[in-house]
Amino acid sequence: MTDKIKNELPPNYEELKKSVNRMSNWRERLEAVEELGKWKHQRTIDVLTRKMELDPVYKVQEAAYQNLKKLGEDVQLPSRKKFELIKDANKVLFRIKKSLPRDHTFEQFEEKLKKMREDLYDTYEGDKGADFDKWLKEAWETAEKK
Repeated sequence: MTDKIKNELPPNYEELKKSVNRMSNWRERLEAVEELGKWKHQRTIDVLTRKMELDPVYKVQEAAYQNLKKLGEDVQLPSRKKFELIKDANKVLFRIKKSLPRDHTFEQFEEKLKKMREDLYDTYEGDKGADFDKWLKEAWETAEKK
């Protein structure tokens, strides 16, 4: 059963707007995008358009695109970014690794990354999906060689 699109602003618009901008939680942004897609109003369309164009997690961009199409908007899906999703992410990973004791484990590195840069961790987890652990481990291993 599909949800009926309502031609008004959702009563919880301000809450959804906060959720859609919470950069340390791509899942929350995705849920907010899905909820906003049930409401055809210029303000919801504007928010969805920004998420489609600017969200660092491609799944969120795709969901915003799909919801805009469903609302009848003439939009084009942006191409997926191929390089760094967050500026200087590799430098951040290197700095975190360098800040740990020489004999630290991957798990310690991952935990410190989560604490120090939840936004970076969350963005790449959302982007890489099932390959995230493999990607992060490779990033940790190669940071050692720099």
